[in-house]
Amino acid sequence: MKAIFGAHGLWNVVEIGYEEPADEGALSVTELAALQQRRSGDQSALSIIHQGLDDEMFEKIANESKAKNAWDILKNSAVRVDKVKKVRLHTLRAEFESLLMKENESISDYFT
Repeated sequence: MKAIFGAHGLWNVVEIGYEEPADEGALSVTELAALQQRRSGDQSALSIIHQGLDDEMFEKIANESKAKNAWDILKNSAVRVDKVKKVRLHTLRAEFESLLMKENESISDYFT
């Protein structure tokens, strides 16, 4: 997805995000235009994220209104999934090792 965001010039919006001003009324015309541009980019990035997700993953970020927040949730979710996979792999390796037949063991001994 990083390539897609990069192609649209939105990677900074996703990776860094932006802060909403405390008082929008105190902004100059130029600052308001820049804020509107950041908001538009953020919503474009959020839309791209939504389009790339299945229903299960979408539920995790459905209530997020900013692309950075949604991206951070997805990133953390992927890290947790990787950790679960590593633990499962370790467990399966241990089970496999316990099932190996020893060199001095006969087939009948192995199955008993």
